[in-house]
Amino acid sequence: MKKLFKKKLMEDIEKEVAKQDTEGQKPDQYLNEHEWENTLFKSNDYKKTFYVNQKTKKKFCFSFMSTLVDESILQNNALPYLLEGDFNEIEDVKKLIPIADVQVTDNNEDIEIKLFNGYVLLTLEDEEKYFAFVAAQKEVVRTVAQPEVEFSVIGPKESFVESIDQNLNMIRKRVPVKELIIEKYTVGSISKSGVAILYIDGITNQENVQTVVQRVKEIEFDEITDSSYIVQLISDNQNSPFPQLLDTERPDRVAAILAEGKVAILVDGSPHALIGPTTLVEFFGSFEDYFLNYLLSSFFRLIRLFAVAFSILITPIYVATLSYHYELIPKDLLSTLITSRREIPLPPILEALFLELTIELLREAGARLPTKVGQTIGIVGGIVIGTASVEAGLTSNVLLIIVALAALASFTTPVYRMGNTIRLLRFPFLFFAELWGLLGIVVSFSFLLTHLLRLTSLGRPFLEPLYPPRITDFKDAIIRLPFTMQYNRPQYLRTENPVRFNEKKAKEKKDIDE
Repeated sequence: MKKLFKKKLMEDIEKEVAKQDTEGQKPDQYLNEHEWENTLFKSNDYKKTFYVNQKTKKKFCFSFMSTLVDESILQNNALPYLLEGDFNEIEDVKKLIPIADVQVTDNNEDIEIKLFNGYVLLTLEDEEKYFAFVAAQKEVVRTVAQPEVEFSVIGPKESFVESIDQNLNMIRKRVPVKELIIEKYTVGSISKSGVAILYIDGITNQENVQTVVQRVKEIEFDEITDSSYIVQLISDNQNSPFPQLLDTERPDRVAAILAEGKVAILVDGSPHALIGPTTLVEFFGSFEDYFLNYLLSSFFRLIRLFAVAFSILITPIYVATLSYHYELIPKDLLSTLITSRREIPLPPILEALFLELTIELLREAGARLPTKVGQTIGIVGGIVIGTASVEAGLTSNVLLIIVALAALASFTTPVYRMGNTIRLLRFPFLFFAELWGLLGIVVSFSFLLTHLLRLTSLGRPFLEPLYPPRITDFKDAIIRLPFTMQYNRPQYLRTENPVRFNEKKAKEKKDIDE
């Protein structure tokens, strides 16, 4: 009986208020009192509904964006209590409705921010100063899935999603300490994107934290849609092709770097977190290295570093040798090269550029097409174009093998952004090799080394521990030593607590009968 009465009551009220504003019509008194609504009323998803409390006869109003609000929360958890409860003043909202996030304020500047973050504006007819915000966000988020870029066979299989709250939840579970500090800011004059800065108080150097906070606060841009924008806007050198902040899609990796004393940055709407300060060698280390024995992980790191050097230098060395330094080629290999290039009309530089650009076109085509089609294009296109170019006499089969190996070696870079940088670096080396041979390669390397020496990440040396040399930080750089030897945090971070654990206790291994 009570349910029927309640249903009848709701229908009568809705019929009564439909005459005023149910379809977005604007009462004259609200046009005069709330000028900020003039623009909102132009949008069809802005709703404004009026109700009357049955006990006190107080008239109140809900204003919200229907595309951002879960209206079932209002119908089930707010409206029945406000219609039938003892509702006399705006402060009574907190007592009547069973919703934790209810805010009463008199600051008109919060209205636009709250409305576009999924809050409902509650106003009373005779209350001019104060109003309330009721949280009723509509949650439309992607489920947590496996990492796509940083996939690992061993270890956790969770990756970040586009919801910043969900991402913070995954980090909080892995770092359940009160010292984990989360500071939130809003950037973007149009997007109003939420940015969270994370660090562990008592470990992270406050200079690093303040550097990040200051640069985020000083961002002047209208639309921040991804963490990639933040990387470009707060990097030390925005003209450098090298990424100066490490990005990751793994919450376990963020938890690990927070324990080291670094700072993490999350952006609402982005499934990638940013890590800083960082160094060059970190871009060639996979997080899966920490799930393997230190001998295996050290071996794999050395292979990656060799592959990067091979990918950058092998084609320029081929061009320089054939153009200027025939005497360096062994006689047995020289005859093979002469045979392969006997009918090639192009000089080595054009031959190399043709194949390099072909590889880049295949990469871009494979990346932009749907997954299955892209894989087919990459494999079939590479085989067909490579075979046809050799048979047509445009390239030699030796250079085809070299370029293919160089492309394969570049894929060993664990971080996608650094992989793109490696792809770009080959071309300046090629041009200098054509100009001055091996001397040109040395000149190119000198320019590259000078640039890296001057590069910093949040004010910290980018080439550390190579320069400035820090012997202790080599424990987890080019190679990885056992965990029992990594009892200190990285020295270049200047952490407030440099000791991770007691070295002596870590090395003690007692048997069960001791």
